[in-house]
Amino acid sequence: MKALIVDDNDIARTTLAHLAKKIPNLIIVNDYANAIEAYHHLQTNQIDLIFLDIEMPEMNGIELTKSLSGKDIIIIFTSSKKEYALEAFELNIADYILKPFTPARFLQAVSKAQAIFDSRKENVRYEKDEFLFVRDANITRRLKLDDIFYAEAMGDYVKFYTKERMFAIHGTMKSAEERLLKDNFIRVHRSYIVAVSKIDTLQDGGIIIDGKFIPVADAYRKALNTRMNVF
Repeated sequence: MKALIVDDNDIARTTLAHLAKKIPNLIIVNDYANAIEAYHHLQTNQIDLIFLDIEMPEMNGIELTKSLSGKDIIIIFTSSKKEYALEAFELNIADYILKPFTPARFLQAVSKAQAIFDSRKENVRYEKDEFLFVRDANITRRLKLDDIFYAEAMGDYVKFYTKERMFAIHGTMKSAEERLLKDNFIRVHRSYIVAVSKIDTLQDGGIIIDGKFIPVADAYRKALNTRMNVF
């Protein structure tokens, strides 16, 4: 992972750089005492991870994070203040480290970031639009699209359900919807995508697939009825 350190405290930047050197596959590309300088760096350079302080002059860490919306960058906040934690986690960050922190706590945060980084690179890809390749306990498995009954959003993960088991993949429902064949799957709720061929029955408020009730939101009902030729 290529990383930046952004902190207006010289000692904090030095400490983070020292700890980072001990972690394989983690490269500190640069460090900045100013969030605006870091912002300009990020406009023209690919960065995977930022160790980011919150209270800084001109632009704080939360403001920088919000300005990076849409970029696939992992954020670990490093702050001496607890009161920003709730707002920070609402930005879907990897971790929030309170200063001063131990090397073990730093390593724990980096491990979380590494897991996110690995899942983005390896969790899901296609082969001829007939399979998903999913990361399962450090093993990449081929999952036939035809075996998927439905997908369910759960926090930062999407769960793919088959007859035999469930696979939890780090990602979004939007990403899952883009990856699944449109002819075979349909969105029925903000939290559910279903395989049309696996629908057993339709009823008020939802559908039944493999014995499970799945709600159908009003916004998706007309499209579902059209697909199912319901009059």
